Amino acid sequence: MKNLIAFWLLLQTSSIAAQPVLSITPMPVDVKMGKGNLLVSKNTQLVVESRELEHTASMLQEYLKINYGLVLKTSKKNNIPNAIVLKIDNKTNSIDGAYKLVADRSGLYITGSNEAAVFYGIQTLLQIIQTEPITNSKHTTIQIPFVSIDDYPRFQYRGMHLDVGRHFFPVSFIKKYIDYLATYKYNTFHWHLTEDQGWRIEIKKYPKLTETGSCRDRTLIGRYGGTNYDNTRYCGYYTQEQVKEIVQYATDRYINVVPEIEMPGHSTAALASYPSLGCTKGPYKVMDTWGVLEDVYCAGNDSTFNFLQDVLDEVMQLFPSKYIHIGGDECPKERWKKCPACQQRIKDNQLKDEHALQSYFIQRIEKYLHSKGRNIIGWDEILEGGLAPNATVMSWRGEEGGIEAAQQNHDVIMTPGSHCYLDHSQSKNEDSLTIGGYLPLEKVYAYEPVPPVLTKDQAKHILGAQGNVWTEYMNYPSKVEYMIFPRMQALSEVLWTPSIKKSWTDFERRLPGLMQKLKKAGINYSAAYYDLKATILPAEKAGELVYKLESKDKQLTIQYTKDGNFAAGKAYQSPIQIDQSNTITAATFKDGLQISNALTQEFKFNLATGKKISLVNEAHKSYPGDGAFTLVNGVQNEKKLARSAEFLGFLGKDLDALIDLNTLTDIQSVKLHVLDQNGSWIYLPSQIEITYLPDTDLTDAIIEQAPKEIKQIDPIKEKGISLITINSQQKCRYLHIVARNYGNIPSGNPGAGNPAWLFVDEIEVN
Repeated sequence: MKNLIAFWLLLQTSSIAAQPVLSITPMPVDVKMGKGNLLVSKNTQLVVESRELEHTASMLQEYLKINYGLVLKTSKKNNIPNAIVLKIDNKTNSIDGAYKLVADRSGLYITGSNEAAVFYGIQTLLQIIQTEPITNSKHTTIQIPFVSIDDYPRFQYRGMHLDVGRHFFPVSFIKKYIDYLATYKYNTFHWHLTEDQGWRIEIKKYPKLTETGSCRDRTLIGRYGGTNYDNTRYCGYYTQEQVKEIVQYATDRYINVVPEIEMPGHSTAALASYPSLGCTKGPYKVMDTWGVLEDVYCAGNDSTFNFLQDVLDEVMQLFPSKYIHIGGDECPKERWKKCPACQQRIKDNQLKDEHALQSYFIQRIEKYLHSKGRNIIGWDEILEGGLAPNATVMSWRGEEGGIEAAQQNHDVIMTPGSHCYLDHSQSKNEDSLTIGGYLPLEKVYAYEPVPPVLTKDQAKHILGAQGNVWTEYMNYPSKVEYMIFPRMQALSEVLWTPSIKKSWTDFERRLPGLMQKLKKAGINYSAAYYDLKATILPAEKAGELVYKLESKDKQLTIQYTKDGNFAAGKAYQSPIQIDQSNTITAATFKDGLQISNALTQEFKFNLATGKKISLVNEAHKSYPGDGAFTLVNGVQNEKKLARSAEFLGFLGKDLDALIDLNTLTDIQSVKLHVLDQNGSWIYLPSQIEITYLPDTDLTDAIIEQAPKEIKQIDPIKEKGISLITINSQQKCRYLHIVARNYGNIPSGNPGAGNPAWLFVDEIEVN
């Protein structure tokens, strides 16, 4: 209880005599302000008309006592003026979670359609108190503005996810995380408990799952694909008593905990504990790196299903949730293709292929859970081979899986990586390692969970959405906080507030206050939204760049320096012209004090920098960079961070570029800066072709006769390189560069059979 009470503290607004619009997040459906304030003192009575509300009332009491020194008298009947009245009234609103909050001269009334609704009303109450909390035990009087609020949630499923498999977090932080959810009216905690890198839940029938499976010998340092490890044993799991404690803690805050037990993939921690569950019988180890692995549960042996049913039996005893999440994502089929038992299963059940075998696996588990009165949720891969009858789909690879499931009349929870993966970078100038991607705050807020292609009846199957927090690069609670705040606050408004009531302008107005309260409460958060926006543009003169800086707060001044010393820096007045290699550092200032994080950009010039470039194939919409100019803008990625905003991504397509060097130029080498991350489906090109074209009209005959260099690349043998160099002594004006996409991903690799990505950062000409 104290965790939530402590967090409630940060939600108080500043002491303002009157304000036209209340700073509430998520914004209610309807708010009508009155004139004046209700005074709450030690003489105010707390009226609890329903026994079901006693626990919620006690949390409110303890909050008022700790923060204001107020101990209110309680009663079951309202017999004095200016009381705070908590009441359940099913006639208030038929929508689950609907409440009404009224503060006027007669008192404060929170009436809800059920217990949870009254709890939501209290969350709103705690955001509108006008008095600053006190720091001693002396009682005070608090002010609540006269207001009338009618409110209810837009979606029935409002979720936040947390992966504890890659990195483990203590019970104290799990409770704090649940407090964050409760404050912003989320009602579902998706707890990802098993992974290749660690099994985190005690199963009494299978003690080796935690004796062996909860520990890995070492952990990767740096980005996936690297070879540096810390060589430190890493362990952690939750006992069943701890799980019960957390589930009850969440239940007290009207949050449902959905456990995830991954299958059939992401299971090597379990296989390391019980090797007989795999196709090869081992040996296996708890993984020390990230990515997708070939070893999965054997689908051909009944012992696998007996094991999983036993595990799920204990899970169901711990979690009352209607839903059990069974994963179902990223399951390579290579082991199944070579496993006699799996092939026999395919034959005996007349299955088409290994994809149909995965469907068999999921449907068998679904039938078992359904027989126990539970329903499964799975990632959208469970659509492959046919969807289990009572399954709910969690759509993460875009919205296509969710659309398909809704069109088949299955329930859907939207959680596309494009808008809901809070492990993605929130700044183009990210100062810490993340998994990649770029998801700024405003994009989260702009998300619309119901795709317009669905009919009205199909749209009813969109239960809501969820923010996902995968922790490959989050090894401390403070990093989790940094990644979720303030984006989870924005997502709460997506899920609660009616779309016609949402206003980015208004949320932006409230944002400084939200951040200030997080800071006061000692909660880590990202201020990336207020980072300087930097744009690199071609200059009028070929071979030069224009560096444009913008601040969201027009009241701040921008200063920049080329040596890192702001004291000797310059005031930014207009875009900066750059004609040679340079490093520019900029930040916003107010009254001589630095306000924003410093933005440092290094420019490395070569013969192609700032020159005109065109592409035959546009980059994929998910990785567009700043268009073709990204490849000649003088910015080269640091390998340790590999910021995706500086890459152009081509899905199954070639890079086909023409660069105009503006004049006949002597060429010694051409270098392509590429990314190689097979675990993320990103492959080196299979071949690079460079044609050196003269300073003349480019007829077909001239192009055909022009000198050409071809470099063959073996993306498997040459895995890990980030710079491909072609040396050649040539003279030309135009360079035609074609980097051939690898094609379809080979079997045995993550994403096998799908088109590979080609990521190119910079084309360097020397």
